[in-house]
Amino acid sequence: MNWLTDLVKPGLKTTVKRGVSADIWEKCPGCGELLYEADLPQSLYVCGACGHHLRWGIDARLAHLLDAKSMKAVEVPEIADDPLGFRDRKKYKDRLKDARKGGVRDAFRVVRGAVEGHPLVVVALDFDFMAGSMSRAVGQAVVVAAQTALADKVPLLCITASGGARMQEGTLSLMQMARTTAAIVALKEAGLPYLTLLCDPTTGGVTASFAMQGDVHMAEPGALIGFAGPRVIEQTIRQTLPEGFQRAEYLLEHGMVDMVVPRKEQRDVLGRLLAVVVSGINRR
Repeated sequence: MNWLTDLVKPGLKTTVKRGVSADIWEKCPGCGELLYEADLPQSLYVCGACGHHLRWGIDARLAHLLDAKSMKAVEVPEIADDPLGFRDRKKYKDRLKDARKGGVRDAFRVVRGAVEGHPLVVVALDFDFMAGSMSRAVGQAVVVAAQTALADKVPLLCITASGGARMQEGTLSLMQMARTTAAIVALKEAGLPYLTLLCDPTTGGVTASFAMQGDVHMAEPGALIGFAGPRVIEQTIRQTLPEGFQRAEYLLEHGMVDMVVPRKEQRDVLGRLLAVVVSGINRR
């Protein structure tokens, strides 16, 4: 082997110095480029080579979108764990225990905040917690967020990244589709705006309920948005799906979302949207 093969591993586009730990690099799912982990926060977890939007932690996302020092947590009543005593290869209670080691109780955040000085309430799903799946606790969080926005008379923003209903809670999880829908309807009947930011992935019962009820649907580039996954659909209809099917750009082209907005532009776009909708509220 020559000096070049000592430095560059086969199939890698980026030169990696010998002795550097592999865990400081992340491979871009879009183009395969090796991304230096320390640079990702500055780039908002967007690949500089191809623009692919990697999954991004919800706390960092909220800190980026909301005005400095404006974020205040909204208390959400706790829901009893494991109502069905569910077990597959592992007890549901044990899965929750493992997921909570990071200090988060379930797959959501509910906060009051402001964007460009415009107050709002935000409910965000945390994909890092059991794939952002919709539990009874998540359903409760969406309801509380809608009720808080209603009480404060401000817009509600929902940020989604979810694999859908939480299978360990069975029908009780599916019932959250009706609960959250009713809460959003009450908000709309009061004339308050409901905005959604759809991130990768937004699927299953979340898509089929509160995620797609927004007055304005904003999506991240390349985000997978749909009910059933593409492979499931192909196996069901026994046809090859169009290229890009269920991706944000495809949904924009077919009228399912209103805009596809890169991460670095989302705060500005959201600020302009809020300026318009808040002025509408004030005219009433």
